[in-house]
Amino acid sequence: MSFSPRKTAFTPGSRAPKPRSGGTPDNPLAAELTRVLGPTKVLSTLSERRNYRYDAIQFGETPLAVVLPESTADVVMAVRAARAAGVPIVGRGAASGLSGGAVPMQTGLVLSFTRMTRLEVFPEWREARAQAGVVTLSVTEAARPHGLIYPPDPASFRTSTIGGNLGENAGGPLCFKYGVTGDYVRGLQFVDADGEVHDLTRDAYDLAGLLIGSEGTLGLITEATLRLSPPPKYTRTLLASFAEVGECAEAVSRAIAAGAVPAKLEFMDQACTNAVEDYLALGLPRDAGAVLLVDTDGDDLDTVEEERTLVEAACREAGGTVRRAATDAEAAALWQARRSVSPALGRIRPQRMNEDIVVPRSVLPEVVREIRTLGDASGLPVVQFGHIGDGNLHPNILYDPRRESPEAVHALAHAIALVALRHGGVLSGEHGIGTIKRPFMREALDSVTLGALRDVKRALDPAGRLNPGKILPDEERETHAHP
Repeated sequence: MSFSPRKTAFTPGSRAPKPRSGGTPDNPLAAELTRVLGPTKVLSTLSERRNYRYDAIQFGETPLAVVLPESTADVVMAVRAARAAGVPIVGRGAASGLSGGAVPMQTGLVLSFTRMTRLEVFPEWREARAQAGVVTLSVTEAARPHGLIYPPDPASFRTSTIGGNLGENAGGPLCFKYGVTGDYVRGLQFVDADGEVHDLTRDAYDLAGLLIGSEGTLGLITEATLRLSPPPKYTRTLLASFAEVGECAEAVSRAIAAGAVPAKLEFMDQACTNAVEDYLALGLPRDAGAVLLVDTDGDDLDTVEEERTLVEAACREAGGTVRRAATDAEAAALWQARRSVSPALGRIRPQRMNEDIVVPRSVLPEVVREIRTLGDASGLPVVQFGHIGDGNLHPNILYDPRRESPEAVHALAHAIALVALRHGGVLSGEHGIGTIKRPFMREALDSVTLGALRDVKRALDPAGRLNPGKILPDEERETHAHP
């Protein structure tokens, strides 16, 4: 490797698992991994390995072996065994990803970090140190007794892991005011493609920042030091309803221009609202073309109330009607609606492709209308929701693979991506590129940028063993000038 950050050892504190029955290694890689790690950390039978070839939306190749590391030292030994065998390596958290980032595209080794769950809180520093398998919500639960929270809150926060959040640089409803995962990382530990361990801080060249969002293609993050914050003392919630999404986007722009910085600004279109209402019967307005869920928060009650008043005025000026949550229970029910979008959509079709485009707020109405038109023309249901404060939309294409062709789904996904690019947007705000958006990267980035990204990949993973088949398209025509 051409860089030399400080190397360190890591001592795990996790409980030893119960031995598993059976499972004699059926290939040389599994046999070697069992020899160096022991049988309780290696899954080798076909039935076991098949469970590690998917994420939330996609299936891939069945791995040759699966390792369940409990420490960075275990990861090192597994990576070195895979390197000796000449096979690719894929890191995996809770498999809740929505872009195929944790799906093995070639047969090789999968490292599932679910046993790396050590978590320490240092309230005097407002920090937590978490292994890659720690569930996101667990960080706030551990910090709360000390008067602290971990703000990043992806919708999958009850199941997703810190390692997966780092791999995709996950966001969530709080991202408009509080930022995304990468904004809360003070340092991290990773294992490189050669099986060497490195500790990184957020220094001038910020290699840690480069690894965040790289989907395990540059290194395997095993531990992170996370910044914690005191929770706001007061929160106020409102629901605004609009005849159409253009009014909703206009309300958001008006509120921000007036000086409001809400903690959450979440939008759902009519199809999404009705899907959730069918699922939970929470009393959402079925006839609204769009709804806006808003939280204002802070430590001064007068300021929080004033900010809510600004948002309410902006919503009414844009043509909306406003309903305040009168109690904490009512506020919780409204946010339950937003958190329940995924299971609600699963009742309409068994599978979905969840797009993750980001566009300027000024073009949101036009973008949403164009996507709705594309969906109508395709005959596939398309439901739209997302973090409207920063223009992050999640158009979901719903489909049944028994009735609707994958080619039609991917063609519609491509068309939606082109809408975002045509309006000055990008392919992903928080879900990552993975395999799903990888075919669109040549249209999203010019050849010079793609070439520079390939140079980074070659510098950190010269043999291309780490999570191949993700983010960057196959190298064909990209050329770029070197100084």
